[in-house]
Amino acid sequence: MAVKQGEKGFQPLTEAAAGKVAGVASRGSFVTAIGVITATLGSAVGLGNIWKFPSLTGLNGGASFLLVYLLSTLFVGLPVMISELTIGRRTRANAIGALQKVAGSDRTPWLVIGVLGVLSAFFILAFYTEVAGWVFAYIVKSVSGGLLSTDPAVTTGVFTSLITDPVQSLVWQWLVLVLVGFIIILGVSKGIEQTTKRLMPVLFALLLILVVRSLTLPGAGEGLAFLFKPDFSLLTKDVLLAAMGLSFFKLSVGMGTMITYGSYYREDQNIPKTALTVMLADLSVSILAGLAIFPAVFTFGYEPTAGPSLLFITIPSIFASLPFGSVFMVMFFVLAAIAALGAMLSIFEVPVAYLNERFNISRRTSSIIIGVLLALVGSLAALSNSLTANLKLFGLTMFDLFDFTTSNIFLPVGGLLLTIFVGWIWNPKETEDELTNKGVIKNTSVVKAFILICRFVSPVLILIILLNGLGLF
Repeated sequence: MAVKQGEKGFQPLTEAAAGKVAGVASRGSFVTAIGVITATLGSAVGLGNIWKFPSLTGLNGGASFLLVYLLSTLFVGLPVMISELTIGRRTRANAIGALQKVAGSDRTPWLVIGVLGVLSAFFILAFYTEVAGWVFAYIVKSVSGGLLSTDPAVTTGVFTSLITDPVQSLVWQWLVLVLVGFIIILGVSKGIEQTTKRLMPVLFALLLILVVRSLTLPGAGEGLAFLFKPDFSLLTKDVLLAAMGLSFFKLSVGMGTMITYGSYYREDQNIPKTALTVMLADLSVSILAGLAIFPAVFTFGYEPTAGPSLLFITIPSIFASLPFGSVFMVMFFVLAAIAALGAMLSIFEVPVAYLNERFNISRRTSSIIIGVLLALVGSLAALSNSLTANLKLFGLTMFDLFDFTTSNIFLPVGGLLLTIFVGWIWNPKETEDELTNKGVIKNTSVVKAFILICRFVSPVLILIILLNGLGLF
C-alpha cells in the first residue's frame, strides 16, 4: 500500500491509486516476510564480505578491528539503513521520488540525497560489475584447473592476464550485466525476491562447508586467535577510521538501495527488527568468510595483510595446497559470485525504478536502457588496466575515479544529509508511525533512541568518515 501527502501527513493509498501517483500501472512489492529479509540481506551482503572485510581485518589487526567495526555499525550503518527503509516504505517511491514526497517539494534541497543515491548506484555498478566479472571468470578458471598452483607468481600471472585483456574484461562485465538485467526485468517479487530466497541459503551452506574444512587445518588455532583475540595495542587512529568507514559502506546504504527496497516492504514488516536481523546476518557472513580464510592463511604461511590481492591471488594458492582443493576453490568463487549478484540486483534496481516511475517507462525498457548505459560507461572502468589505462582524471583511472567519487564523496555526503534530515527536519511523528507500524509494535523507546542517534551521533561519525575519505582528517 502506498501513501500520499495531506494535511495529516502521509495517508494510505489503494494499489490502483499508487500506480497513478507513481506514473505507472502498479508497483511491485516483496510478497513474503522471509523474502523481505533475504532480499535486503542480499543487498547488504556483497564482495565486501568475502573480499574487503577479510582483507581489512587482516590489514588492521584482526579481533580489535572486528570489535570497533561492530560498535561502529550500530551507530553508523544501522541508523542509515533504518532511515532509508523508513522513508522508502512511507512514500512507496524511488530514491528521488521518495525525497520529493517526504520533503513536500519538487525543488527541495534535500532532493540531493535521492540524486546522489541514483548517481552512486549507477557509477558503483560501472566498476563493480567488472570486479564481479572477474569472480565469474574465476569460477570457469577454477573448474578448468587453470588456478591450481601453490606458486603465487602463477596465480598473479593468471589474474594479470585477465584484467589486462580487453576482450575478457568486456565480455565478463557484459555477461554480468545481462544476467542482472534479466532478473530485474522479471520484477520485484518474481525476479529479486525469488532469486535471493534461493541464493542466500546456498551462500550460507557453501560458507559453512568451507569453514568446517578450514577449521580442520593445523593452523586453525592461530587463525582463530587472530580473528577473535583482540590486541588493543593495535588500535591506532587509522584502524578506528578504517572500521568506521567499513561499517558505513558494508550495509549497502547511501546509494538509494534501501530506500528503493523499503518502498517494496510489506505494511506489517518490523523495520527496526528487520534491519537489525540483516545487520547481524551480514556480520555473520563476514565472520564466516574470515573463518574460512584465516586458518588456511596461517596454515600455509601466507600473510593475513595481503589486502585486496587476497581474493584473486592468495586464496587460489591456498586452495591449491589442500586435498580436493579444486572443489573447494570452485565452491568459494561460486559463493563470491552469489554475494556479488545479490548486491548488484539491489543497486541495479535503483536507477531502473527511477526511470520506470519518473518517465513512465516499462520495467523491461528501463532495465535495457540502464544495462546499455552501464555497458558503455562501465567499459571505461573495465578497460582501465588495458586500453584506457592512460585515460586519467585527477591522476585516477576511470575504475579508480568511479570508486573514489562514490565511496569517498557521494555515499558519505548522502548518508550525512539523510541522518540530518531524519533527525532534525522530518516530523518525528512520521518516523514513529513507520517504526511502530502505526502503534502496532510497542517500541517507542527504540524509536526515541534511533532519533537521538540520528541527531547527535551518526552525523558526527559520518562527517569524520567523509573528511577521512577526502584526506582532510
